[in-house]
Amino acid sequence: MDSFEINKIVACVLVVALVFIGLANFSEILYHVEKPEVAAYQVEGAEDMVVSASAAMADDTATAEPEIPIQTLLASADIEKGAKVFKKCSQCHVVEKGGANKIGPALWDIVNKDIGSKEDYKYSNAMAAYGGNWTYEQLNGYLLNPKKYIEGTKMSFVGLKKEKDRANVILYLRSFSDNPAPIE
Repeated sequence: MDSFEINKIVACVLVVALVFIGLANFSEILYHVEKPEVAAYQVEGAEDMVVSASAAMADDTATAEPEIPIQTLLASADIEKGAKVFKKCSQCHVVEKGGANKIGPALWDIVNKDIGSKEDYKYSNAMAAYGGNWTYEQLNGYLLNPKKYIEGTKMSFVGLKKEKDRANVILYLRSFSDNPAPIE
């Protein structure tokens, strides 16, 4: 093969590439498509799990402290609704007695248990050093915004923003115990 034939092949490849680029540009001119301001794909049932970036930026005043006392919320909580909301958590946690840890620790008898105390689970340094017990108030604050409540936790869940959802989940978790903690 001489250099003239190689030049013809290279020229053909370049012409084809230019034709494709030209057609792409021409089609954009011919068929203008407006792109949405926010690119998003809605997953059914995941509305509560996703916090939009604009809402997160607009809500700089959000605190990790709940406004209504948890005992007030627990008085009207519903275990069945808690089980439904807990399905989001069940990807990483189990509640059954003797249940194995998943990505997160097993949550059997979690209410009033020492924070970061499950021996067969490797907690983040922040969680292990936090101290105290998982009281109803602690659980409520943590479930509102885990990353803000215990900075450095490895739990990546964004939290449960609805007070009723948190109360329902906490009441549901309370039921997984041989001796459920009293609601005071």
